[in-house]
Amino acid sequence: MQTGKVNQRILSFMEKRGMDITALSEAAGLDPQFIKTMLDEDAYPPLGPLMKIARALGVRLGTFLDDQDSSDPYIVHKAERADSFSVLDSTNKAPALNFYALGKGKSDRHMEPFFVEILPESAKKKTLSSHEGEEFIVIVSGVVEVIYGNQTYELKPGDSIYYNSVVPHYVSCVGEKKAEIYAVVYIPE
Repeated sequence: MQTGKVNQRILSFMEKRGMDITALSEAAGLDPQFIKTMLDEDAYPPLGPLMKIARALGVRLGTFLDDQDSSDPYIVHKAERADSFSVLDSTNKAPALNFYALGKGKSDRHMEPFFVEILPESAKKKTLSSHEGEEFIVIVSGVVEVIYGNQTYELKPGDSIYYNSVVPHYVSCVGEKKAEIYAVVYIPE
C-alpha cells in the first residue's frame, strides 16, 4: 500500500480530501501549529492526537503504520520487529516512547497492538490526552506510571491495566531506567 514517512502519508490523505492544515486542525480538534510542526518535522505525535488526525482524515490509525495485505494468522517474530516510530518529548524533541507496531501487516485488524519502550524522557512533561476507544497494557519491565483522570497508578512487571481511552490519560516510566510494555489500542470505527 503506502510507503514513506508518516508526514508524507498524512499529507497525501490531506490532498485527497482537499484539506489544508487549518481544515485538518478544525476536524481533528488540534492546534494548527501542532499539526504544522508534526508535518514539518515528521514527528509522531502521541497516540491520542494521531488517532484524532486519522479519524479527521477518515482512515484507521494503522494506515499511518504502513499497512499491507496479509493472511491469517499474522505473526511477528521478535527479531522482525525492528521497524519502530518514536513519539518525541515536546520540550526538547528527544524520544519519549518507541513504538513497535505488531499488527501493521494485518490489513483487516480492528485493534492496534504494540511493543513499547517507555524512555525516561516520558516523565518530563505529562500531558494527558484522550480519544475514543480502549487500551490494554501489560508491563514487561521497569516501573510504569499511568495517570488516568485524577488518579495515578504505579505498575510493575506482570501488572496490567485496561481502561477507556476517553478519560484523559498519560503513560510514563518511573526513574531513570526505561520500561517496556505490550499495549493494545482499540479504536471504534
